[in-house]
Amino acid sequence: MRFDSLSEWLRWQETLHFTEVDPGLERVRNVWQQMEGATELPFKVITVAGTNGKGSSVAILDAILRAAGYKTGTYTSPHLLRYNERITLNGQDCEDDLICYAFDKIDNARSGISLTYFEFATLAAVDIFCQQHIDIAILEVGMGGRLDAVNLFDADIALITPISLDHVTWLGNDRETIAFEKAGIIRLHHPVVCSESSPPKAVINYANSLQSPVFIANQAFNYSQNDMTWRWSNPELEWFNLPLPNLEGRYQLQNAAAVLQVIALLIEQDYDIKQQAIESGLNNVHLAGRFQKITGSVDHIFDVTHNKQGADNLAELLREQHQSSKTIAVLAMLQDKDVSAVATALADAIDIWWIAGLDCQRGMSADELADKLKMVISEDKVEQEKDVEQAYRQALSYAKQGDRLLIFGSFHTVEAVMTAAPNLLN
Repeated sequence: MRFDSLSEWLRWQETLHFTEVDPGLERVRNVWQQMEGATELPFKVITVAGTNGKGSSVAILDAILRAAGYKTGTYTSPHLLRYNERITLNGQDCEDDLICYAFDKIDNARSGISLTYFEFATLAAVDIFCQQHIDIAILEVGMGGRLDAVNLFDADIALITPISLDHVTWLGNDRETIAFEKAGIIRLHHPVVCSESSPPKAVINYANSLQSPVFIANQAFNYSQNDMTWRWSNPELEWFNLPLPNLEGRYQLQNAAAVLQVIALLIEQDYDIKQQAIESGLNNVHLAGRFQKITGSVDHIFDVTHNKQGADNLAELLREQHQSSKTIAVLAMLQDKDVSAVATALADAIDIWWIAGLDCQRGMSADELADKLKMVISEDKVEQEKDVEQAYRQALSYAKQGDRLLIFGSFHTVEAVMTAAPNLLN
């Protein structure tokens, strides 16, 4: 084995390929073939693509399926605190030795083919799922869909969450172009579920070209809230008095409703999933970094939001939980993100902004973030520090009892504060 520890493997992978993002399936397909990987996986595959709501949808679906007694594997990215979060088996982070063994297998098979960090992770996840004899894999696309490494593996069911502008450098700068990339996960004659009631035409057209049935929210399935419960129905099934998802935000109902259509499709395929399992999954679902609130003399809210649609949802949540004291932001973002759109959505919800640079390959500097933010936010509301930890320390020092700190803008931002203040998570 090239390395003995997971940390060594990951440090090596970070510099193995000439660029962090390199869309395309040829290299990863060649390595999978040399690993003698199955062309048809021995478990059901549900692939999730979209701009917002992917992580929540994966978490809800996984919680329900586990409650129904199925052995699940999930693959998501990026991680917050530990790489192992990316690959889970039955809701538990994968152990180091399983990941290292998979990395070694990939390394021996690649015959000099260069792989990105994400491609290594994708191959490792699916190889582990094969070795562990899971029943159902839930694979989250990293970026786009059509040329994402996850798309090497055929989806039995595709789930496409709300689509908006993000990763425009790689995916295109309008919604229809981006939607075409997301739609690439759909397979011939296999169903696709759309969380949005008006998905982009590119998704519908692509599905129709493959003769793949499309299930659209508020058309193929419906849902409505009644105080603290909700109901869901399609022409074949109906579930009443469901608990709201154990995730903050009214928009989580949109994610949950689409997940239930996926569940309905599995039931049609003779999977045994009762309403009790659905209720258990909704009650017990957990997802770190999505309006994750930690109460104290100064409340902390962690959110990985980094685009306009996510910022709109975040602003709505902040208004719903309005308080007379101040909301103080700690913000750092990646270079390809639309700072202006995010700031505009949250301008009225945040009293003062502490900003910082991100020290990673695609990180935006504090100076660049400040310049962009001050085009939307009054300069006297913007404070600048070199890195996230310093920004957090200054914001916390400024805050008074009853204020709330909103740490957001990237997985890297949330990770930096969680790492700097581990006592918050205990």
